[in-house]
Amino acid sequence: MADLKLSYPAASDLTITLASLGSDTNLLTGRESATIDNSTNLYLDYLISGKITAGTSPTAARSIEVWAVGSWDGTNWPDVFDGTESAETITSADIKASVCRFVAAMATANTSDRTYHFGPISLAAAFGGTLPPKFVLFVTHSTGVALNSTAGNHQIRIQPVFQTIN
Repeated sequence: MADLKLSYPAASDLTITLASLGSDTNLLTGRESATIDNSTNLYLDYLISGKITAGTSPTAARSIEVWAVGSWDGTNWPDVFDGTESAETITSADIKASVCRFVAAMATANTSDRTYHFGPISLAAAFGGTLPPKFVLFVTHSTGVALNSTAGNHQIRIQPVFQTIN
């Protein structure tokens, strides 16, 4: 009898520029990643993990948030999202609640240049069990200062997941 087993192809870094990303008290302004296109590989899931480093003299008891946003048809995007790696400001908190899917939040301290790790987290779970054909991640924070300015101090990894028959 055959067994279904999970398989993990090579992980990769997501294209998203987090160095010096400005703070937003309302957690609506942040950075959109490049599109993750699952329309060809048809992976069942992606595990998302990473590290984000706070800047100098952040405010305590704030947060760094990671969200996922799907394209409903692989071409069109909701609100300000467009599938390109760029700065974005979501129109309002209620629109954020309706179009963004929660991935991770990291409570921050007032320690300069502290690195905050998250994941791995199932992206399919964030979307209710099924991935859209194309999606992006959105990172925002309310630390009171810009994130660390060194690009290498930030990383978001995407690990594809599929099933094989053995």
